[in-house]
Amino acid sequence: MSLREDHLVFLPLGGSGEIGMNLNLFGFGPEHDRKWIIVDIGVSFGDLSTPGIEIVMPDTEFIEGYRDNLLGIVLTHAHEDHMGALARLWPRLKCPVYATPFTMYLVKDRLAEFGLLDAVELHEMPLKSRFQLGPFDLEYVTITHSIPEPNGLAIRTPAGTVMHTGDWKIDEDPQIGEPTDVERLNALRDEGVLAMICDSTNALSPGRAGSEGDVRKELIKLVSEFEGRAIAVASFASNVARLESIMVAAKENDRVVCLVGRSMKRMTGAAKAVGLLSGMGPVIDEEEAEALPSGHVLYICTGSQGESRAALSRIANGERRHVKFSRGDVVIFSSKIIPGNEKGIFRLQNSLAEDGVQIVTEKDRPIHVSGHPYQDELKDMYEWVRPHISIPVHGERRHLLQHAELAKAWGVPHAYDPHNGEMIKLSKDGAEVIDIVPSGRLHEDAGHIVRADDESLRLRKKMAYAGHITVSLVYNAKGKILSGPEPRISGFPEGPGGEFMDALLDEVADEAEEAFFAIPSKARQNEDLVEERIRSRIKKMVRNKTDKRAIVEVTAHRI
Repeated sequence: MSLREDHLVFLPLGGSGEIGMNLNLFGFGPEHDRKWIIVDIGVSFGDLSTPGIEIVMPDTEFIEGYRDNLLGIVLTHAHEDHMGALARLWPRLKCPVYATPFTMYLVKDRLAEFGLLDAVELHEMPLKSRFQLGPFDLEYVTITHSIPEPNGLAIRTPAGTVMHTGDWKIDEDPQIGEPTDVERLNALRDEGVLAMICDSTNALSPGRAGSEGDVRKELIKLVSEFEGRAIAVASFASNVARLESIMVAAKENDRVVCLVGRSMKRMTGAAKAVGLLSGMGPVIDEEEAEALPSGHVLYICTGSQGESRAALSRIANGERRHVKFSRGDVVIFSSKIIPGNEKGIFRLQNSLAEDGVQIVTEKDRPIHVSGHPYQDELKDMYEWVRPHISIPVHGERRHLLQHAELAKAWGVPHAYDPHNGEMIKLSKDGAEVIDIVPSGRLHEDAGHIVRADDESLRLRKKMAYAGHITVSLVYNAKGKILSGPEPRISGFPEGPGGEFMDALLDEVADEAEEAFFAIPSKARQNEDLVEERIRSRIKKMVRNKTDKRAIVEVTAHRI
């Protein structure tokens, strides 16, 4: 392969083999001077495998090395897994940002929060707009999803056209925004589409996702069944069509709306800024709602995933001064359970049930639909676009593999299920991996961005699973211990009456003293050697006694 030959390449750094944390690169040109664009730059959220980490992002090491050839970041929509890393990673990339109005409103809000609003070159693009970035001719294509202004992105290059779907579904009655622009997708098909980079979230699910219009009808009916009782609805704040449906349900049932939770207020602010949620009736604050009869208020809350600091959990825990639930009240979860959140959600629902609150979920009534395509919708998209190559993204391995098999069954000549870090050449011959580049995860930790293999994270994981022991002692030049050994232990069980912990403390102190006196007198002049010998003995003793590979730190000071 000639290094000077122009190639069109696709390079996912996040979102392939996982749901969330999307970051996709498209490159065109010869290897020595390839121009790049980033499509979406999202986050994922931490889990118990990395204690203390809430925000996880794709590693941008590769594209940082080509920053002079990075033409821009183009956002398809405003979900956190597609734009949540922008403010955190932009200082490493320093390129222009392109987005449609609703997404741009939230981009500005986040950049201002990070003190970057005046630093970033921002381009607010109209819906359905077409614009040029170097060799890339880009066009926003209207689709439907679970947030305002979702866009597919047609990427035209001298080597062919790519349709990048972003997140999407087919909803003929989306409540907010226009239906999917099938006419434009068919026009792209007539032009010829080399490859389609396509959402795989529900590739395992037969049928169709369902319509927001049907959810609205059911919510109106459901709210009417609890006349005179306090009602709260938990939903994803970004699903503005759902928020509007809940507001319509309140209005149809003579209730006023009270928003509870910062992101609810942020999203409604963004929606109103671009002309959405008009005519929805009054929205009152929590103190005003408290003064009204409970049967006249409908609360819309964050926290549908059981997040401990979100509004619904704080209400359940009695931490919201003006909002309280009592026996007979109703909490409606107009959302799905995102895999991994089960324990938090069930903990929250059990807490509410313990207080006599009635719970209604999408398992009980049809009050939620997915924002991602099921198999029949995927088939429709392939019939509309008819790409030469299918590249499934936005899914775990099982989703990507199934999606690729479906695409081939529907007549797509070439399909490839990518891994993050694979640079894939797209041509009439199909998809070919031509390079593997650094990829991985970055973690936000105490306001700093660190790599997944950072020593601090490794130690924290180990402390979480194996405990922590510190020992200090002071000795003089003659080898006499003046103070200590003084052990401190955390992460071990105390045992009945604290007997186990007391015994372990004594054994650690004894082991440290024996290890010290086992060191030759001359060698004790070296404090580092003393610390290492004591550390080694204690680690071995603790492992034999507890079967834990504890972190052991020793401080030895010679005076």
